[in-house]
Amino acid sequence: MKDLTTGKEAKLILLFALPMLLGNVFQQLYIFVDSIVVGNFLGKGSLTAVGASFPVFFALISLGIGLATGAGVVISQFFGAKQYENVQKSIDTMYIIMFISSVTIGILGIIFIEDILNLVKLPEGTSDPAKTYLTILLSGLILDFGYNGTAAIFRSLGDSKTPLFFLIIATLSNIVLDIVFIKYFNLGIEGIAYATIISKGGAFITAVIYIRKKYDLIKLRIFGLKLDKEIFIKSFKIGLPSGIQQMVVAIGMIAIYRIVSKFGLQVTDAYSVAMRIDFLGMIPAMSFSMALTAFTGQNIGAGRIDRVIKGLKSTIIMSGTIAILISISVISSAELLMNAFTPDTEVIRIGTEYLMIVSSFYFIFSIMFSLLGTYRGAGDTIFPMIMTFVTLWIVRVPLSEYLSDIYGEKGIWYALPITWAFGMTVSTIYFFTGKWKKKAVVKNEKIKDGI
Repeated sequence: MKDLTTGKEAKLILLFALPMLLGNVFQQLYIFVDSIVVGNFLGKGSLTAVGASFPVFFALISLGIGLATGAGVVISQFFGAKQYENVQKSIDTMYIIMFISSVTIGILGIIFIEDILNLVKLPEGTSDPAKTYLTILLSGLILDFGYNGTAAIFRSLGDSKTPLFFLIIATLSNIVLDIVFIKYFNLGIEGIAYATIISKGGAFITAVIYIRKKYDLIKLRIFGLKLDKEIFIKSFKIGLPSGIQQMVVAIGMIAIYRIVSKFGLQVTDAYSVAMRIDFLGMIPAMSFSMALTAFTGQNIGAGRIDRVIKGLKSTIIMSGTIAILISISVISSAELLMNAFTPDTEVIRIGTEYLMIVSSFYFIFSIMFSLLGTYRGAGDTIFPMIMTFVTLWIVRVPLSEYLSDIYGEKGIWYALPITWAFGMTVSTIYFFTGKWKKKAVVKNEKIKDGI
């Protein structure tokens, strides 16, 4: 556990963000291995089946993720305020939320999987593999939710290093299982899904055992969890907007896939691969944003808005600098990166085109995510939800449709950085209104304006 309410802000955030950055890189590594194995061993169209499954799966689990985010904010603010009894109550409540939502979402997702996939309008021959892949993932959803919820507990208490070790275990086991299931057992796309479930489940179980043995402050148990009604309401108020925001993002991704799919299988394959590489480039900004959320939560709980402002400024500088370096790296190696996933020269060309356009604007993305991390840590999840809806459905989706009619698939690629620029501008304006400072769960009379 780590108290983030004292010490130099930049150093605290950097040291807190680095393990999450490494963890997210490892998480993307096994997603990369999934794609490399699929692209090289399972044949044409398999990349689209797996790639298109991601936004569908994300849409189904987004509400649960949002509720966990809300609980994490509550935990961090209680921890910052030194209210340790409420920390335990919040953890119990979060696990109950996660277990109930995972079972409910898993069952409903499996029942309606065909109807959901029909919304994506996948190219011919890719729907059945996507259905198989998603059904297996949804069957093991409780393990996925359990792991992510436990990792959120670590981060809320200021510990971003420990989840990294469990994620490394999950990544390495997933890579090994991918190769074993595909190359030696010929399980096809089912093997990719089974490898993911088994590796996440193993990480979840080992993380729970570690907490039980190492943390005296926390008591984790399967039986005897107690739901605190007041904390549930607080978590729900913060988490529901975040969950809706995640769902809006996922449905927006599905809508973009529908636009991309009208250009054929090679374009969807290229988009599926390039999007994963692109996501890797955005990980530093996301990791710093998550670190800033925990930092803000604890300092809001301690009544230190002045530290929140300093932390935000430091994060923008650090995250922005890294974003520029990553942009240069991706632009200079885009074709080489695409070549690792597929031998198809046209898919490589299209994916390279996507990366050259989108990766040039990671700096803008990093500023936007730094601001959003601050708002979430302060307990203000309404604004990010509204802004996400507007940027996706008022800006990106219509703009992608419009520009694609003029410039082909390249128009879809250009719509993304335009959306980021809009989101950054609106988020910056909102920061100076100061309204986000009034959303704290733990009310503290010591809070200073700091602006």
